[in-house]
Amino acid sequence: LTHRRSDSLGRLGLEPAQRYERERPGELVHVDVKKLGRIQGGAGKRVRDGLRQHYNHRRTDAEGKRRQTVGWEFVHIAIDDATRLAYVEVLPDEKATTAIGFLRRAVAHYAGYGITVEQLLTDNGSAYRSALHAIACRALGIRHLRTRPYRPQTNGKAERFIPTMLAGWAYGAIYRDSRERNAALAGWLDFYNRHRPHGALSHKPPIARLHERNNLLRNYT
Repeated sequence: LTHRRSDSLGRLGLEPAQRYERERPGELVHVDVKKLGRIQGGAGKRVRDGLRQHYNHRRTDAEGKRRQTVGWEFVHIAIDDATRLAYVEVLPDEKATTAIGFLRRAVAHYAGYGITVEQLLTDNGSAYRSALHAIACRALGIRHLRTRPYRPQTNGKAERFIPTMLAGWAYGAIYRDSRERNAALAGWLDFYNRHRPHGALSHKPPIARLHERNNLLRNYT
């Protein structure tokens, strides 16, 4: 494996404020899904094709149709608004049951950091509009917010995390196959959460922001 690390609200349906950052870890967690082509063929070509998929993902020409026949994986991401701590899984689809399973595991993951997820912000994908997803949120004690239709930028922290993730992990190395790429995710995610400087966090990693917020909350309780 040749690695090239690159670092180059209201109620349901209402749009959150334009620029915001929650004070309390877990107060709001952003969730999104990125479709990613499975890896097949030559390694160098895979990286170039992956970049084209990201920047030209809406293309419907012959090249795009050919890429689709290779198949897709779905990268489910969760990112805490206050700390930017991220949790990511590569899953086979974006069905409601899959999204619910991911949500439950994300909640458990954040609980391991002492974070209780209070609110969830997603787009209006069918999985998130399903009755099953609503039931799961209620069972977890989570209030579900959705972005305004056709305005994915209102889920901005998730939208901004995705290019960082793609550059640093998915397209930041030459992988023999999708299995190898997926195996590299945990290492990159640990780097992102614990070591990578974040511009919006005074160039500190998300874990440092978590410690800062926890200390601040303890001082005021």
